[in-house]
Amino acid sequence: MATTDSTSGTDPNARRLDRRSVLRMVASPVVVLTLLTTLLGIMYLDYVIDPEQNLHDFPIALVNQDVGETMGAPGQQQRVNFGAQVADGLIKSVPADQIDLRVLGITEADRQLQSGKVYGAIIIPSDFSKRLGILGVGSVVPGDIEQPIITLQTNPRMGAYASSIVIRVGDEAFPQVNKQVGEQLTRQVQSQLAPPEGGQAPELSGATRIALASPIQLIVEQYHPLPGHTGQGLTAFFYALLLLLAGLIGSMTIHTMVDAALGFIPTEYGPWYVHFPPTPISRFKTLLIKWGVMILMANIVSLIYLLVAEGLGMPVDDPLPLFLYGAFAIIAVGFTGLSILAAIGSAGLLVNLILFVVLGLPSSGGTVPIEATPKYFGWLAHFEPMHQVYIAIRSILYFDANWTTGLGRGVFMALIGLVIGLVLGTVITRYYDRKGLHRGNSAAVAR
Repeated sequence: MATTDSTSGTDPNARRLDRRSVLRMVASPVVVLTLLTTLLGIMYLDYVIDPEQNLHDFPIALVNQDVGETMGAPGQQQRVNFGAQVADGLIKSVPADQIDLRVLGITEADRQLQSGKVYGAIIIPSDFSKRLGILGVGSVVPGDIEQPIITLQTNPRMGAYASSIVIRVGDEAFPQVNKQVGEQLTRQVQSQLAPPEGGQAPELSGATRIALASPIQLIVEQYHPLPGHTGQGLTAFFYALLLLLAGLIGSMTIHTMVDAALGFIPTEYGPWYVHFPPTPISRFKTLLIKWGVMILMANIVSLIYLLVAEGLGMPVDDPLPLFLYGAFAIIAVGFTGLSILAAIGSAGLLVNLILFVVLGLPSSGGTVPIEATPKYFGWLAHFEPMHQVYIAIRSILYFDANWTTGLGRGVFMALIGLVIGLVLGTVITRYYDRKGLHRGNSAAVAR
């Protein structure tokens, strides 16, 4: 018995919608979307809800350049190194389960700041003990003195949120260290004022005690500040996001439009409906066509992004690496996305969305450092495409396209992703072709 379709015609091949079919039609999207939105909620809220509680292995350099100083009255002199005491105090006061405080020389600390290996540095100058000694003497002897300083350097090229964490760590650890040094300096001054023949040292004035109680000044400064029009370090993240979206959306668009042109799916333009007869072409050759379109599209889009960035005044010191890596990243993401769609069909849309967006964005490290997110995000960052693209773009935009600052890893991981996409697509489509699992309803469709 023929059924009447929505256009008031009859189609002998039409299927009647019974109660079970309606139930399946309603339940399937509800179940899929429920699971997807649950995953979205967990990933994105757990990502930002409490970064301070999630803080772990956050790398900060500690540099002690202090050479020490000889202090005390004649005949009672002793060698002191307040810098070493401050360094020891910082190591004890900073929570080791949250902060990876790396004791480094100034050259190594500078190298790690330049390569993005640390988010900041605490630097104790070479004349630290000497200035503290001068402060101790100057607190009871008239004259001009300068307060000893400790420099807290942030690394703005690693992101604004990372810099705020470095400042918070300094603000929390510094008062305790300042108090300990102040107590020791006060005792040192009192011992110097004691009469040589023994007896009670004169009482220090209130102003002197206040000056000695907090003798150190913490100076916060940026290491290699970012130029303007960089969004405080966010341009790298959003540029990487644009590349990932170009590959993801490009794969879905190319998959749909090429299939429509080959007659495997219908195309609707408003009220118009077009469905070409299926083209006799194998799955593998279809995928090759899509890959070819993706290569062309990737180069055009990468060039457009570069021109838009330049036109908006975004600093781009290395345009050629940015263009080349941008095209390469789009191709790697697009090839993998197309292969997944070729392998599992429409379900590949959800798989691609989860792989590249749902899991990728919170594990990218572009807004909140990986070390300030739950530890499973760090595990995802080892292979999630978004993180690899982000560190490569950050290297190109902020670290002079240095291979060791993330560009090398970004290129290597993009190459691995491209190889996975090529192998997956080739193996699956050739297997389908050999098994005679051709597309379309026509028996005339051949390999």
